[in-house]
Amino acid sequence: MRVAVNIKPPLRSWIEHNLDRGCPPEQLIEGLIAQRYDLPIAQGLIRAFVDARTTGVPLTAETVKIDMPDAAYLEGPPRIAAGHSIRIADRVVSVVARVSRPVIAVLANVLSAEECEELIALARPRLRPSSVVDPVTGENHAAEYRNSEAMFFLPGETPLVAALDARFSRIMNMPVENGEGLQVLRYGPGNRYTPHFDFLVPRNEASEQSLRRSGQRVSTLVTYLNDVPDGGETTFPHVGLSVCPMRGNAVYFEYCNSRGQVDAASLHAGAPVTAGEKWALTKWMRERPFVSAPATNSRT
Repeated sequence: MRVAVNIKPPLRSWIEHNLDRGCPPEQLIEGLIAQRYDLPIAQGLIRAFVDARTTGVPLTAETVKIDMPDAAYLEGPPRIAAGHSIRIADRVVSVVARVSRPVIAVLANVLSAEECEELIALARPRLRPSSVVDPVTGENHAAEYRNSEAMFFLPGETPLVAALDARFSRIMNMPVENGEGLQVLRYGPGNRYTPHFDFLVPRNEASEQSLRRSGQRVSTLVTYLNDVPDGGETTFPHVGLSVCPMRGNAVYFEYCNSRGQVDAASLHAGAPVTAGEKWALTKWMRERPFVSAPATNSRT
């Protein structure tokens, strides 16, 4: 279904101003969704302005025609197991809290203190400034709105990493081969990550190839490697949830159903660290076995 969306002057000014100052289109899409625009409308509006600039033809029309999906997001049964705990080989992971839409679970006892310390020690010398994938070019670049440091482990790279790949597969209830490599993130004082999605938006050749290789991302597990004195919460604006980072605990969330639809309610952010530092470990699961891009540093 195609709909015509009116571009009111304040909206036009907001989009053009932010494009002029170099904001990436993905950030503008997320900003529109935070203002209660549906995901397809937000994508279509920003695409229209970006395409106009690319072609050199100003967008003067008062409306933009946007193709809408045939159906609203269809909720299905969560992938993560029901109940108050998840039993795995060497531990019982406690489910502290749940949200039904989007599917969110706050978990405890995911990692031991010793495992957290070992991961930080292994990751520290390999940290580099975090990058994001430009939704137009598909290239990785640094972004002011994500000012952390990060590194990736290859799947099964060390005995600990292999054990965690298997453990997270059990927690997330997905085959271990569907998991991307573990990512360690460090956020220093004032560092944060503004509202964003973890699912891939097919707006460039790199993301389209990634989706063809491995399917959509379906779920995320963020595990905290240290206690943060203040700030650094993982926030979900659409549900008003804020998860405080505590060593060994994690937050799990889903955003892609069995029909391949993605859930805009999964918008989330990393709040600024206001005291100390924050270390986190991220695991993403795909619809199919994960196949990385050949000869590239991209994580899609």
